[in-house]
Amino acid sequence: MIKQFTLFVLAGSIASSFGAQSLEFTYRTAGPAVHQAFEPVREFLQSSSAVIRRGREEVIFGTVVSPDGHVLTKASELGDMEGLSVTVDRDTFSSPRIVAEDPVWDVALLKIEASNLVPVQLFPLEEHAHGTWLVANGATTRSNRRVQVGVVAANEREVFAKGGTVLGVALKDDEENELIVAEITEGSGAEEAGLQVDDQIIKVAGTKVKTRAEVADELKERRVGDEIRILVIRKDQEIELKVKLSGRVDLFGEEASRNDMMSGEYSERRSGFPRVMQHDIIGNKHFMGGPVFNLDGQCVGMNIARFSRCETYAIPAKELMLIVDRLMKESKAGAQR
Repeated sequence: MIKQFTLFVLAGSIASSFGAQSLEFTYRTAGPAVHQAFEPVREFLQSSSAVIRRGREEVIFGTVVSPDGHVLTKASELGDMEGLSVTVDRDTFSSPRIVAEDPVWDVALLKIEASNLVPVQLFPLEEHAHGTWLVANGATTRSNRRVQVGVVAANEREVFAKGGTVLGVALKDDEENELIVAEITEGSGAEEAGLQVDDQIIKVAGTKVKTRAEVADELKERRVGDEIRILVIRKDQEIELKVKLSGRVDLFGEEASRNDMMSGEYSERRSGFPRVMQHDIIGNKHFMGGPVFNLDGQCVGMNIARFSRCETYAIPAKELMLIVDRLMKESKAGAQR
């Protein structure tokens, strides 16, 4: 009896001790007092980030990059443009248009009919120190952005395409040692370029090929979104095509790992980027495309892939400046044609 009473008192003491160490909800990570501390940065999210919706459904976020309505976002999550709208601050704009794309980085530049928007101010440091506080879009209301906070979690680096890059074809070696297209994968760069079943591939990127191993060797150092020239023989005629490379996993999928099953909605394309900044802001694939700010409201990157439950990748501001500049020029050139 005494032993049972002693255990009861000890358990109560431990529970009391844990309770004393637990913060009130207001001061926890997701509490209103913590969010209030980041309110000055939320104003930058409010004015310079975008929410892209289809009806009431949030599809993806965006980053405002010009006063006259250019918004950068993650390309592979947009899907069909029909029915999309873009909300910046509290104004909603219908019928956005894609005016330029960069498949290597998986970004699309949208144009909305707007003026006097507030573009992000990019802060192109060479690299941000581990532990640097960051702020990005969290869940939103119809009119207000909400903050999610985290820190820089790893060195900036290239993230290679998982499984390598592919043309999107199945090949067979025939009895005459010729490399023949046996199958075209739906949605692949090969399909888009116009490769056909029974085409004989004779050159990849200017190099003669006769085996699948030689084709793979030509692709192994290349990135997702790169375009390469393919020379084929079709009905005794030589035809040259430009094929956009896909990531093997992006095109064919992969069996979900245990970590994937615990990660929620991670991005369909989450690898194959020339350089990323990794952080630990909680989110899902719909949170990508939006800006990432430091505590001074400077944009240090744009979220591009939710990799797992504790890893998110952002395009660093230094690379983002070059991407925006190039796509804006492409958009302008296209408008003048």
